[in-house]
Amino acid sequence: MLMNSRIKLNRSVLSILLVFILGTGAAYSQVDVRHYRLNIFLSDTTDEIRGSADIEVRHLQASDSVVFDLTRRDHLGKGMFVSSVVTNKTKEPLRFSQTADKLIVYSSSKRGTSVQYTITYSGVPSDGLIISVNQFGQRTIFADNWPNRAHYWFPCIDHPSDKATVDFIVRAPSHYRIIANGIRKEERAAGNNETITRYEENTPIPTKVMVIGAAPFLVRNTGKVKGIPVSSWLFEGEKNVTAYDTAPFILTFFIRKIGPFSYKKLANVQSKTRFGGMENAGAIFYFEESPAYPGVESLVAHEIAHQWFGDAATEKDWSHVWLSEGFATYLSNVYLEDKYGPDSLRRLMTQQRNKVLKFEKKRFTPIIDHVQSDYMQILNANSYEKAAWVLHMLRREMGDAAFWKATRKYYKKYRNKNADTDDLLRIFEQVAGKDLDTFFNQWLYRAGNPKLTLNWRYRADSKNLILRVTQEQPELYQLPFEFSIPGEPGLRSVLLKDRVTTVEVPVASVPASVIPDPNVNLMAEIKEDPQR
Repeated sequence: MLMNSRIKLNRSVLSILLVFILGTGAAYSQVDVRHYRLNIFLSDTTDEIRGSADIEVRHLQASDSVVFDLTRRDHLGKGMFVSSVVTNKTKEPLRFSQTADKLIVYSSSKRGTSVQYTITYSGVPSDGLIISVNQFGQRTIFADNWPNRAHYWFPCIDHPSDKATVDFIVRAPSHYRIIANGIRKEERAAGNNETITRYEENTPIPTKVMVIGAAPFLVRNTGKVKGIPVSSWLFEGEKNVTAYDTAPFILTFFIRKIGPFSYKKLANVQSKTRFGGMENAGAIFYFEESPAYPGVESLVAHEIAHQWFGDAATEKDWSHVWLSEGFATYLSNVYLEDKYGPDSLRRLMTQQRNKVLKFEKKRFTPIIDHVQSDYMQILNANSYEKAAWVLHMLRREMGDAAFWKATRKYYKKYRNKNADTDDLLRIFEQVAGKDLDTFFNQWLYRAGNPKLTLNWRYRADSKNLILRVTQEQPELYQLPFEFSIPGEPGLRSVLLKDRVTTVEVPVASVPASVIPDPNVNLMAEIKEDPQR
């Protein structure tokens, strides 16, 4: 996902207790959703949706109830009202209650048993399913679930650790074309000038990327990659119809670089997402003005990279979102490096380093932030650009061959599963054949960045350049510092681990300057002390 800088985001004791206990995520370890079958009814005469959700659940613990995430109808009439809950074990209605954001179904289950719950509900979504009008005056309906906004429009376990397959059966006025995850299995007339469209996604995905979209689309087939159909879905009236046409080339690049694509199609969709792009599995949603956006190729690359990292290999919890956003940001850079040359990578890494240093002055937090509970706040320069820098430095630390081998191994092991930073660390250490704990700790769990002051002088008697590098930040880093001297061959490197590191370098003549980090391989703020 890429943020869109133009969009600013912004009763009883039992209910309060349930919200407190279940809001901690404890409920997510009690059940495992295996499959959703979501029947959604859309209308042009009202913003109210009607839904029927068949949810196949495996109980991981014996319990007297099961809890789903679902926003209850509020005093303004926004939210979902549940009318009935039944199971495949008995057709007798079950007792249930709703809190502000939970649906509690009272039904006893033994550990290891599988149950299908059928929940009938209706309401006007207050979030998650965005009903609006696009720039061409057309009514549109788009799911926009990240981070945990799916439960605003269907009952679910709204957490990235619970992945499931999903079927969407959408009944809507016939002037809409429907896009969703998976392969379209059926599209048929249903009477009353309505159409029923059915999609099946047989690869388990988290709810953050389970979506539908409804609009008067023009659909262009842009190619096939290893049997995977690639298409562009654009609003009627859009002039920049070729905006997403780089998608087949990007898809080909990432399959070759990382491993198999997990989904049976790739649709690139103009939408009303609040983000610059949203990496919904097999159905990426881009912001409305994206076809005319100068950086659309990079945007498309970022979102397609997410199909591997974020969608297929998914973070276990929000604090590890860098595994999604960092990889997508860096892989987009790498795609552009491959297409346009190494200078493009150096330029991008320089821009992204500047952004990280600017962000640090505003918020002093680590990449892995266990304290932040407002998930939108973790979509910041740490999770994107600094995380990309961590991968860039790790690539330089390990070497290209080992880095890409480790990346492919990580993806292969956690494809269609969940992982956290320790899982990644173990695989990269195995491939590198060395301890990377210091590297991961200082770059991921520590706030801030190195602040280096460079000081040098020339000794005429020995024809040596004496270089002194001082780490100004409170906690010391251990890192390689590269520099070059104009007129002298080669690249020099010294390991920094002390407060002050001094090195003598033989030179042929008085140097005009010393160039720190000439290949842009270090995430640090570097200043030169003119007092030599």
